[in-house]
Amino acid sequence: MTTREHAIRCIQDEAQALLDLIPKMDENFDRAVELIIRCKGKVIVTGVGKSGHIGAKIAATLASTGTPSFFINPLDVYHGDLGVMSKGDVVLAISNSGQTDELLRFIPMVLHMQIPIIAMSGNPQSLLAKYSTCHLNVSVEKEACPLNLAPTSSTTATLAMGDALAVALMEKRHFQPQDFAQFHPGGELGKRLLTKAQDVMITEHLPILTAGMHLGDAIILVSKGKLGLGVAMKDDRIEGLITDGDIRRAMEKWQAEFFNRTVADIMTRTPKTVGPETKISEIQKTMNKYKIHNVLVADEENHLMGIVDRYACVL
Repeated sequence: MTTREHAIRCIQDEAQALLDLIPKMDENFDRAVELIIRCKGKVIVTGVGKSGHIGAKIAATLASTGTPSFFINPLDVYHGDLGVMSKGDVVLAISNSGQTDELLRFIPMVLHMQIPIIAMSGNPQSLLAKYSTCHLNVSVEKEACPLNLAPTSSTTATLAMGDALAVALMEKRHFQPQDFAQFHPGGELGKRLLTKAQDVMITEHLPILTAGMHLGDAIILVSKGKLGLGVAMKDDRIEGLITDGDIRRAMEKWQAEFFNRTVADIMTRTPKTVGPETKISEIQKTMNKYKIHNVLVADEENHLMGIVDRYACVL
């Protein structure tokens, strides 16, 4: 076999290991979800070696999707970290063999504190499975490693089971994009879902017109505004909107008569407006739906507060 063929075989083996998990998902999975949903404290994920690395990722995924969670190395428990655990917690213990000595020595402490244990291992007959409240079977037929030694398929299966737990919990909690954004305020999604119109709107040198203004004068103000639009105002309230496109179409239509026409002849009398608290994600939807590049920000009495353009929505 070529090097590439070995790599393809590895991926195929790991993919098959994931598919083989499906028949093993029984009532224990449902019990695990319920234990975490009812948990009043934290989900404490623990494991040693490669299982520990996978456990740290699972803890991070749970924490970012609405389940308070963190990873702890069982070796650290013997040096003071037991203090982070309380009776309202749930422990998710990971060991492929289910017989990891460092982990098993940690279990009696957890049982003494009456903390439920969700075990995740490849051995349903192991001591870890025996002493757990429920056991998630992540056994694999073989590792993708050609020597059947290095954790490959087994770690992939364990990681996938952790993701399955996180997704099931998200569905159970009706977790929404705005909830996700609160846990990821620094990411693109977080910014779009948490940033409001008032945070990005342009408020200075706005291209303000009147409905009776001749289009020749309006062009100058629209050009100075550099937003490709002008806002017609009356008594400090929005009366209409003209865009570069409106002006071009009017020139083609009226030609020599163009300069005798007024803003009222071409303005949109019901331009799209949003409130200052409107999220950028909602503004993007509005822009995409109506194929526009700007929206006006107005208060409840239709006073112009600012303008949000498409570039401000690219965070």
